[in-house]
Amino acid sequence: FSVGGQDRICYNLLFPLGSPNTFSCSSLCNNAHRVLAPVSTFGASFDRLFPDFEQCEQIIVWGSNPATDSPPINLREILKAKRRGVKVIVIDPLKTYTAEKADEWIGIRPGTDGALALGLARGILTKGLWDSTFVDDWTYGFEEFKEYVKGFSPTEVEKITWVKGERIERLAYDLSRLKTALLLHTGLEYTNSGVQNIRAILTLWGLSGNFDRPGGLVFWMPQPLPLKRNRIEPPRGKPPIGSDRHPLFCDLNRSGHFMELPRAILNGDPYPVKGLIVLGGSIITSFPDPNLWRRSFESLDCLIVIDRFLTNEAYYADVVLPATTMFEITSYKRYPGHLSFRSQVIPPVGEAKNDYLILAGLAKALGYRDFYPQSEEAMLEFVFEDAPDLLENLKATPEGISFPSSLMVYEKYKKGLLRKDGKPGFETPSGKFEISSNLLKKYGHDPLPVYQEPKEGPLHSPALSKEFPLILTTGTRIQSAFRSQHLNIPGLLKLQDKPNILIHPEDAEARGIRNGERVWVKTKRGGAPFYAKVTERIVKGVIEANMGGGGPLQPKEWREANVNLLTDPENRDSISGFPVFKALLCEVEKDKMD
Repeated sequence: FSVGGQDRICYNLLFPLGSPNTFSCSSLCNNAHRVLAPVSTFGASFDRLFPDFEQCEQIIVWGSNPATDSPPINLREILKAKRRGVKVIVIDPLKTYTAEKADEWIGIRPGTDGALALGLARGILTKGLWDSTFVDDWTYGFEEFKEYVKGFSPTEVEKITWVKGERIERLAYDLSRLKTALLLHTGLEYTNSGVQNIRAILTLWGLSGNFDRPGGLVFWMPQPLPLKRNRIEPPRGKPPIGSDRHPLFCDLNRSGHFMELPRAILNGDPYPVKGLIVLGGSIITSFPDPNLWRRSFESLDCLIVIDRFLTNEAYYADVVLPATTMFEITSYKRYPGHLSFRSQVIPPVGEAKNDYLILAGLAKALGYRDFYPQSEEAMLEFVFEDAPDLLENLKATPEGISFPSSLMVYEKYKKGLLRKDGKPGFETPSGKFEISSNLLKKYGHDPLPVYQEPKEGPLHSPALSKEFPLILTTGTRIQSAFRSQHLNIPGLLKLQDKPNILIHPEDAEARGIRNGERVWVKTKRGGAPFYAKVTERIVKGVIEANMGGGGPLQPKEWREANVNLLTDPENRDSISGFPVFKALLCEVEKDKMD
């Protein structure tokens, strides 16, 4: 059996059964910027960092749109900082709501963020503006990196990224002199060098003196909370699916890589997989090549789906188990420095059960119930076993309890606050901030944060770009949906009832396309229908196509517009294994039937 889904408890549900194959949405999302890039650079996950908006002089929002976060707390903080004179810059192919509120929008060719970061680093290094104290004492691989970035002149970077050379030089200078906070998210992950592009940006923050310094990108102070975790080790023997192609991902995450599952199901490579549990996942709308996944599901001996709504996967399932919403359960929620108790608002509707209780029930049926408490109350008692009074306080405090950290200390690497052994430095093989990563080198990857031109792009594939001259990006959130969720909710559909592509006026005019018209987006893999939103909010030569369409409960327009008919399961970042969603070639044509 294998498990797919998003809930943390599924990470080890089948370990006691002897299966190493547990997966999550991290095979497709968040893991490159949250784990792979930061751990291979400074030995900690990105969760341990925060942008110091309160003390910064400049904010750069890169690969993120906090206006669509839930809740949009960072947007509130950014706007508050802007009101007191902090400069806000957004780097994005799309002029998002955040970019509209910013002082400057830097429109960039999708997938080329690493080249921009390396060009900015070169600008700092050639003018001698780097933080020599940090570099000399706390970095590893600086001289090799300094040599590598010589090839990223403003002229060359402008050719790659479409960002003007003078803008690059000015931004490099400002980075070196202003306390600059960084807001970074998943927008940088989906290109052929996604992990390395993120590493280049993190390196840039180290070189410019903005790493764990006031106003920069700062480590949270240690905040140990007495919460007990259910630690179950994966079984020995068979390695998880995907570890042959993406061993770093599998080793760091103690999981398989879900992108590799079809070959195990369809070809028995590296060994057969006969069953799958899908919890809270919509694979056919989220992963490239929906038909590949349909063939995979048809070939399984057993498919179990746990969800709140019927998904595509439910049509192939042997069993569908209805899950509750968060309003029907009793649980708790942990945030940085804050805990809250989640009280049940309404009883479960129909036969629906808490996802956790469904999984705990499966564990009971499989003969190892002792690993998983069998009720919500027992689960809470397990988690708060070492702090029962804290649980009672949480229940009596609807707004939750904050845990003020000790007085903020900066440059924690100097004081032994980042390593488990308490020694100064970083939790890396060298003990330093690794511009040249020993971890990546160990796993056969280039240790420097090298830039790779997107395999589908005007510079790498000029012949293909003649047939498909536009660059396709997808995955940007819209206000009325979260991924493929909520596109069956009538009230939310009123906000946007049809799937759009955002296309620049000049690109639309060249194709005879008017605002609101039905169009076909085509790649070398296929086509899908969308509706044109003609706007100057997108870089010329680029389109953004809404994702999430293709679900069975959605209205016809969304149901027909599965963007993953256009994407490619084999075009990936070699380190993360993530598919390229942000740098593909396409063409847009007016629908002849419109």
